[in-house]
Amino acid sequence: MAATTAAGASPYRGRFAPSPTGPLHFGSLIAAVASYADARAVQGEWLLRIEDVDVARARAGAADAILATLERFGFAWEGPVWRQSLRGDAYAEALDRLDALGLVYACRCSRRDLAGARLSAIGERVYPGSCRDRAPSRPGKRAGASRSAWRMRVPSTPVDFSDRHHGRQSQDLAAEVGDFVLRRSDGLYAYQLAVVVDDAAQGITDVVRGADLLASTARQIFLQRALGYPMPRYLHVPIAVDVRGDKLSKQTRAPALSGEPLPALLAAWHFLGQRAPADDPASVAEFWTFAVSNWEPGRLAPAHELPAPPGFGG
Repeated sequence: MAATTAAGASPYRGRFAPSPTGPLHFGSLIAAVASYADARAVQGEWLLRIEDVDVARARAGAADAILATLERFGFAWEGPVWRQSLRGDAYAEALDRLDALGLVYACRCSRRDLAGARLSAIGERVYPGSCRDRAPSRPGKRAGASRSAWRMRVPSTPVDFSDRHHGRQSQDLAAEVGDFVLRRSDGLYAYQLAVVVDDAAQGITDVVRGADLLASTARQIFLQRALGYPMPRYLHVPIAVDVRGDKLSKQTRAPALSGEPLPALLAAWHFLGQRAPADDPASVAEFWTFAVSNWEPGRLAPAHELPAPPGFGG
């Protein structure tokens, strides 16, 4: 059964948000296909955002190459493409709002200082609160602030939410993450803050993405509540891993999407556990006509990760 919007709910607005650190690969395609099919199955909108908030990691020309690949694979998006590198003022405003609420503080801890922090069940080092009770200062407005990271104070009570595929989720942020960074000591804003601000600004109602980001969702919901933003619905799909068990990514040198789009689209569709067409589609347009009409989130595998198919990074 295709995704549906609840009666009285806002019209569906989804998004795909790749980072321009290299070309699109099969792992990226899985998330793009799932989010696009989920939106179009209910006549929803699908927006595109380039997550280049970490400008140091962005590669020249990568964003344009990503757009060209998406067009070649038949994706069409509404409105202009947003780029996080141009949205620093919006992130600064959100940080100031959180500061006015007493929810953030400056942190001078270095990576070396935190190297011995304990690892949580989700594989992250839990911030021990070393700077939590130091004298307060304001983001960017006091001496030395530019050399500090800014962290969000988290509660000891769990954050609960429901994922459309994985069901009820609960995360104790204090035990599993600790106070997390919103702005780094180099002045760049963290993904957790940027994605929350942008999802709210774009009116995103549904986030469909890889299951590797499921562990980040509680942080984002906590920020949404603190800033008074609506919470999108979430659907986390399996991610593809290579023969070593590593997630397909630019860091693990996953091969770029190349050649004819149809074989890769069909492989991504099969990876997502979807019903195969009776006959192979003759074109990209024919594939999307079938995919939009036959998208069934209930057919997704319960696993967080699955082996990539041969020839696509596996």
